[in-house]
Amino acid sequence: MGRHEWAHTGVEEVAPGVHRIPLRMPGDVLAATNVYAIVGADGIGLVDGGWFAEPAWRDLETGLAALGAGTGDVRAVAVTHAHPDHYTLAVELRRRTGCTTYLGAGERETVEAIGGGGHGLADFAASLDRCGVPAELVERHLSAQGDPALYEAPSEWLSDGDAPPVGGVRLDAVATPGHTRGHFCFADDEAGLLFTGDHVLPHITPSIGFEPVDDRHLPLADYLASLHRVRSRPDAALLPAHGPPGPSVHARVDELLDHHEVRLAQCGDALAEGARTAYEVAARLPWTRRLRAFSELSGFDQLMAVHETRAHLAVLDLRGRVTARADADVDVYEPA
Repeated sequence: MGRHEWAHTGVEEVAPGVHRIPLRMPGDVLAATNVYAIVGADGIGLVDGGWFAEPAWRDLETGLAALGAGTGDVRAVAVTHAHPDHYTLAVELRRRTGCTTYLGAGERETVEAIGGGGHGLADFAASLDRCGVPAELVERHLSAQGDPALYEAPSEWLSDGDAPPVGGVRLDAVATPGHTRGHFCFADDEAGLLFTGDHVLPHITPSIGFEPVDDRHLPLADYLASLHRVRSRPDAALLPAHGPPGPSVHARVDELLDHHEVRLAQCGDALAEGARTAYEVAARLPWTRRLRAFSELSGFDQLMAVHETRAHLAVLDLRGRVTARADADVDVYEPA
């Protein structure tokens, strides 16, 4: 399968009564968001909603029509997290049809911040300053990632262990913070399925450490703990938000855990070679599956790379492998 072929296959039945509908999203990096339609006796439930734009809305209408249904037949949408490529079409669907939307309670502050027009950019910019990022780079490339008009609170906030009814099936809501604080996976253990959102993706690693509010949590530590939590559950078919489905969540989790151990070692090596700030460490690391140089990334991706590096350095600090100190203007790291 080509890099983005999964995004152009149309409706795909991935399990009895469960259909993957890829919805287009802006840009060409991720191509599409997988929305999963679960067909039940009381209508249709969706896992994730996609990024609201007219092309994506048409994709959803076309996909549901192939199932003999329409948007008015959708009764519930369980959303894995609040990023616009997952949540904003669910919001629009609720506005048009009155369906029930579910979202993790850990996303409440983010949704309220975006909806109120306060994207938390000042906090993010301040954290980048402490990472040693040149002010010019921050000023040029840091921008809001959510349109306030596309956001509102869900019908119900989810807590770990809840079981929202989606398409006649009660899915187990499994809290998996890391990619965002309120990220959830949804499990159908009887059918052997795990809807993983952005927590476990087949071809890429999800971004870690960026949210439009402050970073009081430790995102990578949370993410690694969530990976171990998913690994401790029964293995299941991987139903990700981006990329093709796979046969084993466990197999991909093992790869992701290995990747982050390699990345932690690379960060340690960069410090041993003299790097001292998150920006200096990030600039020495290879990025993406193609091992691109930091300078080859777009400006915004460089900011994301620095913030993710900061998250890795925080884990190394927790493990006692580096020492961190806060100077007047920047956070400095040294090998322990």
